[in-house]
Amino acid sequence: MAEQFEGKVAFITGAARGQGRAHAVRFAEEGADIIAVDLCDQIASVAYPMATREDLDETVNLVEKTGRRIVAERGDVRDLERLQEIVARGVDELGRIDFVLANAGILPAAGSQGRDLAAFTDAVNVMLNGVYYTITAALPALLAHGDGGAIVITSSAAGFKPVTVDYGTMNHGAAGYTVAKHGVIGMMRHFARGLAEKNIRVNTVHPGGVATPMIYNEALAEWAGENPSFSVSQQPLLGIPPVEPEAISDAMVYLCGDSGRYVTGVALPVDGGQIIK
Repeated sequence: MAEQFEGKVAFITGAARGQGRAHAVRFAEEGADIIAVDLCDQIASVAYPMATREDLDETVNLVEKTGRRIVAERGDVRDLERLQEIVARGVDELGRIDFVLANAGILPAAGSQGRDLAAFTDAVNVMLNGVYYTITAALPALLAHGDGGAIVITSSAAGFKPVTVDYGTMNHGAAGYTVAKHGVIGMMRHFARGLAEKNIRVNTVHPGGVATPMIYNEALAEWAGENPSFSVSQQPLLGIPPVEPEAISDAMVYLCGDSGRYVTGVALPVDGGQIIK
């Protein structure tokens, strides 16, 4: 039996580790070839270690083990021209783009860095402007084949309720993360309306705290320890372990696949009930 995404290509940002890697592997298992992008460098406002080139190489290894092809490049989602270069190379090698998973993200709320104004601007530039640039770079290829497609933006539970829960957790990084994750809901609705006539569906996914290095790191653990109200706010309503990245991949597959063919303009929480606490 053919995989449901055979002959399709997914363009995924933030693909070196965490949710992005999980999406790349899962879409490859479903038959898709992958164009993978990650910064593989440190942003000064982020207190925890970000992904490396070695992490991206491991994503390549895992995708290739499925038998699918992958074009993997270092690139900054804040740089539209670089994204356009990567898309051009990926399409030249793989032929097309069917799915765009705008997943790249940072959480610059921890440490002294979170109190710097740069934490706000970096968060917005990566997770709001960067999402717009990702879609803008990929859209010509997504439209070119005329077969429709799907765009899924990774938002957050913070797209509905702020990271800040009291004065102690109020800093520039928390504000930037909240603003960006709220903002992509409006961006999603903009593209969902505009691209419907091209049979391109656009949705956002809103994870709660996902078990990835962006959440599980020394800097954020220290910040959460200093602000126990933040830790309480991140607990799911359901009595379940933290969300695994593969659960978010399941949602991505649903929204991009035939099962989600009637779904567009939707903000889908995958958070164990965190948003409604």
